[in-house]
Amino acid sequence: MTGHRPVLVVTQPDDVTADTVVAELNRRGVPLLRLDPADFPHTLTLSAGIDGYGLHGTVTTPSRRAELGAVRSLYYRRPRGFTFPGLDEQEARFATLQARYGLGGVLAALPDCLYVNHPFANADAEFKSAQLTIASDLGFTIPPTLITNDLDQARRFAAEHGPIIYKPVRAGPYREDGEGRTIWVTEVDPAELDESVETTAHLFQARVPAAGHLRVTAIDDRVFCVRIDSADLLDWRQDYDALTYTVTDPPPGLTERIAAYLDRFGLMFGCFDFVLRPDGEPVFLEINPNGQWAWLEDETGLPMTSALADLLERGIA
Repeated sequence: MTGHRPVLVVTQPDDVTADTVVAELNRRGVPLLRLDPADFPHTLTLSAGIDGYGLHGTVTTPSRRAELGAVRSLYYRRPRGFTFPGLDEQEARFATLQARYGLGGVLAALPDCLYVNHPFANADAEFKSAQLTIASDLGFTIPPTLITNDLDQARRFAAEHGPIIYKPVRAGPYREDGEGRTIWVTEVDPAELDESVETTAHLFQARVPAAGHLRVTAIDDRVFCVRIDSADLLDWRQDYDALTYTVTDPPPGLTERIAAYLDRFGLMFGCFDFVLRPDGEPVFLEINPNGQWAWLEDETGLPMTSALADLLERGIA
């Protein structure tokens, strides 16, 4: 029985996507506890014992407490990092490491708990080199790709596969003049390839002729497929007002390959991005194992919140 077993929602306070899931679980009367690791140890308390009976104990927020051995599922969304403002740099570094492997390690080891997704699986699936290698192995069409810091190899790749694009191997905070910036997917002029390529790893891909894009949100065995048309935008995230959305069936074989992909990484959830060639062939670009999806439900009416709440409420089948 899972009736009195709580769901843990691990995320930051202003996560509106998690808000929709929490609201749905509350509507169903499913017990839950929402927490953010950034609140540890200030307003979040952990007490975990590990013995011959396994892992047990409690995690407590100012308003709620959950028994660690009773958690039915954990929704790992977008938690903030640990902060220790009263400590010097070395002490804060030590405390952060202990918190990460202490609280983080306990939350990653809950017995009989369904993870959506397990934080270790999320981390593994965020490496683009692994994403593309697994996708190719499972039969997805992928664009020719080069990850390099070798200028000669980059120029050779551009000559062979041009036009080519650049994208970050991993997205992260980037600031100019004190303001946050996003590094968009950008077409590369081969003449601009210079010694700066040698400073770190760069990801180059052949630009795929695009008739449109697919965003496929997989929630366990349910697949929600939306076509996104964006005029001539190479990176459709640059202008959401320019986008149109069409609910569509996945191309033949795509659902089965997505299921195999999730299984390979141990994921229950993932947002897949494909570019549609003019002949209709979907070309795998990437997966975000913790991607955004709520705006697509607003645009299309697809019942993704309900599907996610079903999964979390069910727990381990």
